[in-house]
Amino acid sequence: MESYKQEFIEFMIDCDVLKFGDFVTKSGRKTPFFVNTGFYRTGTQLRRLGQYYARAIKEAFGMEFDVLFGPAYKGIPLTVAASMAISEIYGVDVRYCSNRKEVKDHGDKGILLGSPLGDGDRVVIIEDVTTAGTSIGETMPILKAQGQVKPLGLVVSVDRMERGKGDKGALQEIAEQYGLQTTAIVTMEEVVSHLYNRPYKGKVIIDDTLKAAIDAYYEQYGASH
Repeated sequence: MESYKQEFIEFMIDCDVLKFGDFVTKSGRKTPFFVNTGFYRTGTQLRRLGQYYARAIKEAFGMEFDVLFGPAYKGIPLTVAASMAISEIYGVDVRYCSNRKEVKDHGDKGILLGSPLGDGDRVVIIEDVTTAGTSIGETMPILKAQGQVKPLGLVVSVDRMERGKGDKGALQEIAEQYGLQTTAIVTMEEVVSHLYNRPYKGKVIIDDTLKAAIDAYYEQYGASH
């Protein structure tokens, strides 16, 4: 596993973004782990988060795209942080864009924030965690309405590796339905591999008991490969 992935896993723990215990997801699934990206709350944290996204984007897409698009609301700071990091690390100036939930009819009009989109623009969509495809289903019509835009892919911070609407993973379903390349900074498989029976700051975060609970969860909800 690349060192930046290991650093990102530990970064999520330090920020209280990645937690282990007993949780219930929005879909009603009881889960032994939870990812809440709302806990990235400081400038320093956002700067580092943008750098991790930049690494993952470069690895998956190179710099062969024009615009980073972040769906409102959580995607807005992600596009800003990642575009700044790409400029800082790779010296490449990519544009950023997000949508508004409500269309503005005065001043900076329209549904978009940041850069306008136009014919030929190659777009990478950036989100927080794997979705069931709901957000992408709302995002694609917005992109298509701007002209001959070319959505290339989707990058998220964590792939939970759970089933979507069928037996396949949500990211795989999105890739097949919309013709997008999908990627994540880390997968939950990588998280478990890095933390299982390995002390971090003097504490073993995933011991045998928690590992068994995670394995049982994936027996029930895991995506087929």
